[in-house]
Amino acid sequence: MPLTELQIKKAKPTEKPYTLSDGLGLSLLVEPNGSKAWRFRYRFDGKPKMLSLGTYEHVSLADARQRRDESRRMVASGVNPSTLRKEQKAAKTLSATNTFEAITREWYEHRYDRWSASYRTEMMDTFEKDVFPYLGFRPIAEIKPLELLAMLRQVENRGATEKVRKVRQRCGEVFRYAIITGRAEYNPAPDLASAMKPHKANNYAHLAAHELPEFLSELNAYTGSVITKIATQLLILTGLRPGEVRRAQWSEIDMENRVWEVPVEHMKMGRPHLVPLSKQAIGLLEQIRIVTGRYELIFPGRDFRKPISEASINQVMKRIGYNGRATGHGFRHTMSTILHEKGYNSAWIELQLAHVDKNSIRGTYNHALYLDGRREMMQWYADYMDSFGI
Repeated sequence: MPLTELQIKKAKPTEKPYTLSDGLGLSLLVEPNGSKAWRFRYRFDGKPKMLSLGTYEHVSLADARQRRDESRRMVASGVNPSTLRKEQKAAKTLSATNTFEAITREWYEHRYDRWSASYRTEMMDTFEKDVFPYLGFRPIAEIKPLELLAMLRQVENRGATEKVRKVRQRCGEVFRYAIITGRAEYNPAPDLASAMKPHKANNYAHLAAHELPEFLSELNAYTGSVITKIATQLLILTGLRPGEVRRAQWSEIDMENRVWEVPVEHMKMGRPHLVPLSKQAIGLLEQIRIVTGRYELIFPGRDFRKPISEASINQVMKRIGYNGRATGHGFRHTMSTILHEKGYNSAWIELQLAHVDKNSIRGTYNHALYLDGRREMMQWYADYMDSFGI
């Protein structure tokens, strides 16, 4: 006979477990400790099987019967409910471990050595501040386009239209990695490009050739920190990025052969960079060596173990009256313009600026390429600047 609620409640524990049958394979197991658990017994492929349906404390008699009936329908349709439950549990476990944050960190570990230290730091900082709080806990395969869009809107609403483009692209790379490794089937990031506000590029403020004489005269007369002054002058003469100059170490400089080998961890593109040094650049290094030669860094800040700040070179521009008119990074544009107008080989210029010209060098990069030609070019450029009093 089918069980009743009263019968179940009156069932007392004994020294040994016993069962109360409800019919159609459903029974209640009463344990010596007093616990009562539902069991569904059935046959599949001719073999006896048993499926736990929960405890009476959490699953009522009516619910247990509903679960039994669902399981009976599965068996009738050729599905083993016990096997299905195991598969669902495994999928749930896999989903919990394959969150967007977990996949991102796995992707990062497989690629981080391709990027410079500063780029790696900036990228993961962005993920941790702008992405993980919204999507990090979500199984990557379950993330919908609207969820990704909502996260991107948070960045876009700050006015960071260039940053939101990078965030979308990086998220897209994570989704692609998840697809390749079998943890996702769809990458929503590319489809959201048209939904974002277009970025209006703002070039770094830079000077034209006719503005250089007055600027260099002001820079030469600058009486502030000799460390930041020479860092600024050296940046102008080498075409390096401000971060590459700031983090420079004496071990990178070969004074005898007049070359500066910037290590891979300091380079934006994740490749070592060999920079020929003009006589003027060597002269500046000899000047600053008197001040900082005993340190590891060429341009140390107040704490000699750390470089001058990111803003230091632009602060020099500001203090000599060029705030908003010139930036440290902008001198790369100035150099490129002048050297191209002079007719120097574009490949030399691009390599000097640590750009990769995929057409001329077919995507390969040898940091010593065109060194003799670039040495001649950079000496001309230094003489050109010297004529204005750098």
